[in-house]
Amino acid sequence: MRTMLPLLLSLVFTSSVFGEELKVYAAAAVKAPLLELAAEYEAATGHKVTCVFDTAGATAQRFHDDSGATLLITTQALISEAEKTGRLTNGMTHRLADTVGGFAVPPGSARPDISTPEKLKAALLSARRIAFSDPARGATVGTHFMKVIESLGIKDEVLKKATLAPDGVETMRLVLQDKVDLGVTQVSEVVQANPDALLGTFPAQFDLATTFSLWYPSTSSAAAKNFVTLVTGPGGRAKLTKDGLRPPIQR
Repeated sequence: MRTMLPLLLSLVFTSSVFGEELKVYAAAAVKAPLLELAAEYEAATGHKVTCVFDTAGATAQRFHDDSGATLLITTQALISEAEKTGRLTNGMTHRLADTVGGFAVPPGSARPDISTPEKLKAALLSARRIAFSDPARGATVGTHFMKVIESLGIKDEVLKKATLAPDGVETMRLVLQDKVDLGVTQVSEVVQANPDALLGTFPAQFDLATTFSLWYPSTSSAAAKNFVTLVTGPGGRAKLTKDGLRPPIQR
């Protein structure tokens, strides 16, 4: 907090309207650092930041459906597609961070080897209960996981014992409550829930790296733009890194 104090103080003096409410729709992968940044911004400025979290796809859809929405944080791929189709216009985009898909287990439980496709297949077949985010709700890792188990030839076996969670936060709740043996979600969501639950990433052949970006209308208020400055600045990016995300790689 000390390193961010000068920036927060500057936001107080450059924000012209107090008491404004900012509504941020964000993918659950950035939940912990975004809530922390929102709390700091509220304390420094007197504005209110309401964060709504969901899967990447559902987040984008809910943002589009809400005329009062202020900021959107979702995958760069979804933002780029929305800009091409005209659903997002006259806005600014900041690449925030990358995260990778991975696996979680209840802390203290057995930790199967998932380092190769063959070992991952064996781990998935031996697990009694598996949870991952519902692809039908726009879950990035859930969609990828469906392709992986189909490639491994075990789709039917896995789905018989799988729980489709609304998002990665719920996936991790099931893992930490020992209701599943394996959870599949973004590594950042695992780290933010409990670092001890992290089993590892997908084998190299199935690696999944996702870039998350922030989009906002160019006509946004000073309060909204100041919050963007906080999130995208060095302090904000440091919080993202601390919570399991990494600086974005330009692709």
